[in-house]
Amino acid sequence: MEKVVNMSHWRRKLVLWMVMVIQLSLFLSVFSTEIHARKFLKDNDINTNDVRLHISDRQVIIDNGLVEVTIENPSGYLIGIKYKKMQNVLERRNHISNRGYWDIVWDGDSYDKLETKHVEVITQTNDIVELSFTKTWNSKNHGKTIPLNIQKRYIVRRGISGVYMYGIFERQEDFPKAHMYQIRIAFKLKEDKFRFMALSDTIQRVMPRSEDRVKRHSKPLDFKEAVLLTNPSNPKLKGEVDDKYQYSIENKDNKLNGWISDHDSIGFWIMTPSNEFRTGGPHKQDLTSHVGPTALSMFVSTHYTGTEIDTFYKEGEAWKKVFGPVLIYLNSASLKDDDHRKILWNDAKRQLSEEIESWPYNFTRSEDFPHSQQRGQVNGQLLVQDRYMDKQLMQAKSAFVGLAPPGEADSWQKEGKGYQFWTQTDKIGRFNIKNVRPGVYNLYAWVHGFIGSYKLDLNITIQPENKIELDTLIYDPPRNGPTLWEIGIPDRTAAEFFIPEPYPQYVNSITNDGADKFRQYGLWDRYSDIYRDSDLVYTVGTSNYSKDWFFAHVPRKIGDDWYRPTTWQIKYNLQDVNNRGTYTLQMAIAAASFAEVEVRFNDPNSDRPHFTTRRIGYDNAVPRHGIHGLYRLYSIEVPGYRFLKGSNTIYLTQTRSDNSFEAVMYDYIRLEGPNRLNN
Repeated sequence: MEKVVNMSHWRRKLVLWMVMVIQLSLFLSVFSTEIHARKFLKDNDINTNDVRLHISDRQVIIDNGLVEVTIENPSGYLIGIKYKKMQNVLERRNHISNRGYWDIVWDGDSYDKLETKHVEVITQTNDIVELSFTKTWNSKNHGKTIPLNIQKRYIVRRGISGVYMYGIFERQEDFPKAHMYQIRIAFKLKEDKFRFMALSDTIQRVMPRSEDRVKRHSKPLDFKEAVLLTNPSNPKLKGEVDDKYQYSIENKDNKLNGWISDHDSIGFWIMTPSNEFRTGGPHKQDLTSHVGPTALSMFVSTHYTGTEIDTFYKEGEAWKKVFGPVLIYLNSASLKDDDHRKILWNDAKRQLSEEIESWPYNFTRSEDFPHSQQRGQVNGQLLVQDRYMDKQLMQAKSAFVGLAPPGEADSWQKEGKGYQFWTQTDKIGRFNIKNVRPGVYNLYAWVHGFIGSYKLDLNITIQPENKIELDTLIYDPPRNGPTLWEIGIPDRTAAEFFIPEPYPQYVNSITNDGADKFRQYGLWDRYSDIYRDSDLVYTVGTSNYSKDWFFAHVPRKIGDDWYRPTTWQIKYNLQDVNNRGTYTLQMAIAAASFAEVEVRFNDPNSDRPHFTTRRIGYDNAVPRHGIHGLYRLYSIEVPGYRFLKGSNTIYLTQTRSDNSFEAVMYDYIRLEGPNRLNN
């Protein structure tokens, strides 16, 4: 008995000892993290200095003890940001108009850096300074400057190591017509300092220098943005491709990008807490950072959409829009930290989370930027009805639901003038669209796994502080009959299809991650290597779309600068054919650029195709390394007599072949039989 008691006693002691070890370990971990955080904060954000403003004839300086921001007076060019021991994080060797600036590309190749004429103090307290640099358009400058009234605003706040920037642009009814293809803010950083770029947890790298892209250090490739680094300043980059489009990101994910100066352990970051002012919806891709070192905040562009996105303002069309605010944030870590890059990146993500939580900002002082109490919200639930998949209503989980200016069902992806507010549904299809600016909108949605787009057939008017509760919404996706076979996943991209390995001589190591593999250079020409003598043939039931369906339907290269149209075949069997019935080929296209797809059934030599898209698309997604551009859906009805009992073939011909980039990317293809539910 004594022995048993002693064993039990020792077991209890052992358990207590193990618990103490675990608690001590956790304490040390937390203590270490706290000490590290305090060390980081000591170098960064613990500062209670007042915000000070100094205005002279040539420049304006705002200083909060953490950053000193210098703006040229009255042009509004950001010419300097002093942080820590770095006197200017911007490239001082550049002209003052080429350091931190807004710009607009308009009416073709016209270019305007929005130089202003006046400065006005909007707010000046010990806690915050807001300035507005303005210019009113004059008809005497017709054709010389963009017809816009301009406000470029800067805000510096107590305790924030950065500067907020936003713009208010206005057209009056009597302004002349104009296209505005691109609106952005650009920053040119010190090239001898900022060498490391970070766009996401996986897309980070030491970057080439701008001089590495000149001819003596690189080889030009198929378009001017792409070069092969042959003799770069950093030997580790030799043999890699540099192309700014390889660093593109979708709007919904493009919230943080920036650069790190390893020598000083300083980070420069652009933070975008909201996408409400960006154009083209959540999936539109755009530029971020690239060789320069250049950091970009993109608001409007034709990238991955082409000129189909609406950037044209006709005479008599009044317009006003607020772009931003975005935060230019700076941070630093101890030079002794070996993992200073990770520390800086994680701190930037922390600050971004705070900015997102604070949106919409309540410290701005423009009546054109409504605060949270001046906005509204829309709640609801989206369900899907597809009786050929499930007789019951299905939950639209993780669907994208958004408010955008009124239009057709997919018009939001071409919308380039107004505001858009998007969210994703939860597991049961519930959604909550918050902080919506007052205005009139349509509600749009698309659901992963289902083709087509949803639009609620009524206008939604948002007023301050109103909360709209919608009835349960039912999406009835395009469907004419049962699925006979399908290729791909309805997700508006070609990401699930076969993406080949890049040429060994054309690699960018930053895009080696599986999710970004499609951004490697030259993948379009790999089709001609794989299919040297004949085109792709896909056999339903045998082939696998992830291995056998090439991600882009491109021409085949048959010599230097010679290309041939390509015809892909889909082979399948039908056990029964309803000659009097109507079949439907659902063909969803994820991208198109100067392409045309002709569809033939069982007769590849017929002079006239059964269906043609005609020439479509300007999104240039293939050379710009995008796995999608604008989404298109074609529901092609086919009489039953065109099918055969047994073996059948569909021929898809991409007829355009002036170059390798005239191509389409398919999202999803499905053949439906005749409608049985109404029989």
